Amino acid sequence: MGSLASALVPKQERCIRPPYVRDNTAFEDECSGCEGRCATVCEEQIIVIREDKTPCLFFSESGCTYCDACALACEYGVLHVDFKAPVAATFEIDVVACMSWHHVMCFSCKDPCLDDAIIFDGLFCPEIDMSKCTSCGFCVRVCPTNAIKVEVNAYE
Repeated sequence: MGSLASALVPKQERCIRPPYVRDNTAFEDECSGCEGRCATVCEEQIIVIREDKTPCLFFSESGCTYCDACALACEYGVLHVDFKAPVAATFEIDVVACMSWHHVMCFSCKDPCLDDAIIFDGLFCPEIDMSKCTSCGFCVRVCPTNAIKVEVNAYE
């Protein structure tokens, strides 16, 4: 099927939008005439274009580096490189699914976190400090039990 970025996926209930968004309504208003350039330039290939031609992030393979490429490629001004808004998502560890919460030594989620947002109580019981988390999503793919849950934040 090729890369996720080139695939048209059905509209889903919960869509995590790319960063740099000033006005969420602009996706529906402006993206319909676009060729999905934001997805083609994404270095991590996590931007997927839905059937309605709007972009969503999928953290199943990688995370967002905030490289600005999607915002620079956005010809309709939906994404603004001068507006450094993070990905509008909150990450949480499911303590039932997490191996560390069951006293199995695992640091899979902590290792890729460059912002030290995943805090362990001793060797076990990790939690995500959302005051440090940049919502990059790199912790999602590496979790062996899919214990990192993503909640889409509402836009203002």
